[in-house]
Amino acid sequence: MAYEGLMVSVSGVRGRVGEALTPEIIAKFAAGFGAWAKSRAGGGKAKIVVGRDSRVSGPMFQPVVISALQSVGCDVILVDMAPTPTIQLAVEHHHAAGGLAITASHNPIEWNALKFIGPSGLFLDGTEAAEMRAVVDGNIPRASWDELGTIEKDEGAVDRHIAQVLALPFIDVDGIRRRGFHVALDCVRGAGGAFMPQLLKQLGCRVTAINLETDGKFPRSPEPIAENLGDLEKLVKDSGADVGFAVDPDVDRLALVSDEGKAIGEDYTLALAAKVVLRTREGPIVTNLSTSRIVDDIAAQQNRQVIRAPVGEVNVATRMRSEGAPVGGEGNGGVILTEMHLGRDAPVGAALILQLLLEESRSLSAIVASYPKYSIVKDKLDRPSVRLDDVYATLRSAFSDAEVDTQDGLRLTWPDRWVHVRPSGTEPIVRVIAEAPTVEEANELVAKCREPLDALSDAEVDRLASGE
Repeated sequence: MAYEGLMVSVSGVRGRVGEALTPEIIAKFAAGFGAWAKSRAGGGKAKIVVGRDSRVSGPMFQPVVISALQSVGCDVILVDMAPTPTIQLAVEHHHAAGGLAITASHNPIEWNALKFIGPSGLFLDGTEAAEMRAVVDGNIPRASWDELGTIEKDEGAVDRHIAQVLALPFIDVDGIRRRGFHVALDCVRGAGGAFMPQLLKQLGCRVTAINLETDGKFPRSPEPIAENLGDLEKLVKDSGADVGFAVDPDVDRLALVSDEGKAIGEDYTLALAAKVVLRTREGPIVTNLSTSRIVDDIAAQQNRQVIRAPVGEVNVATRMRSEGAPVGGEGNGGVILTEMHLGRDAPVGAALILQLLLEESRSLSAIVASYPKYSIVKDKLDRPSVRLDDVYATLRSAFSDAEVDTQDGLRLTWPDRWVHVRPSGTEPIVRVIAEAPTVEEANELVAKCREPLDALSDAEVDRLASGE
């Protein structure tokens, strides 16, 4: 079934609040998910964990989700406002049949979403998502009055998450505490404001922070990319902090600002965190096709393989599991540590970066300067209504000397550069991401790959104008 204006994908169901995304839509998907999870759990009572980020619409949608789950006979464990990885860990802790996170992650302020979490704490894969949507689109079985679900609160989810981070074998908590790092922090008025200061203070850090309020009134675009972190860059400079941390509203992505007050790019988060892990753990790194070559450089230091998977947390996580990878993630600042859980986790990333600074006894800017420099350009445009396969065929012909990967859209690779063209799973856009030794060369790759997309978009405009 088509849901006009909604992004329905393996990443969940997203939309603009009050337009495509309404309480009625939320109730339908929540009930369908609950019925699906309950059937997979054997048909008896099933526990579903529910939580949300700080978005303004979250308090409206959360009771709708709870009621919908109760209506199909699911017992609700309410985490309330918390990071998405905290909700995932709560699913594992309670041996629940699944979880629902009410969050649009990095999307703009007017968006919200449901993310569907399976019993393992992972987001649903493609097969599971298709099965669940079939239930949503069918006749959802409801519980009778005497089989309605119950509600209980989980007050300890955040504390358990922090305790698990501090217990990681990679983290020298006492050493980090003795070092006494000064951390500048930007939580963009998301759920991180109720989590990150607590973690950092337990690690003995002095914290200078902005945007800790958890009201969801984002003061800037919430995606933690370099161009959005000017205030954090200034905070690092003005406060003399050792490092700056920025998280997205649901705290699964971490971006870094160096001691020089420069946002180094979210691609470095995974690479530098992996450096700590690979010193003591065997196995490859798994990342997605849109991640910087800096990951390859880090892996090469330890003589490790880099395995690339389609974009999407669940795609990376399931590949990590099948390949026995100790660490992986995405170039958007998402770090996945197998010994924690198979989900992106900004608090884990932050702890690993502090551990790296402790072990290397040098500044973040010095560490970054010791690696080859790449320029990555991330562009996007409205998705044309024509077949993207036609675009891919044109690009493959134009770049016949490139190594081709078609796992997720089209990735073209050369020894010192690459470009990835793919439809977004979270917004109605096409992403064009390129990396090269210089920003000019990366921009040139992006421009060449946009040509067939722009041409097809113009042709569609002409067709509509002519009334065809």
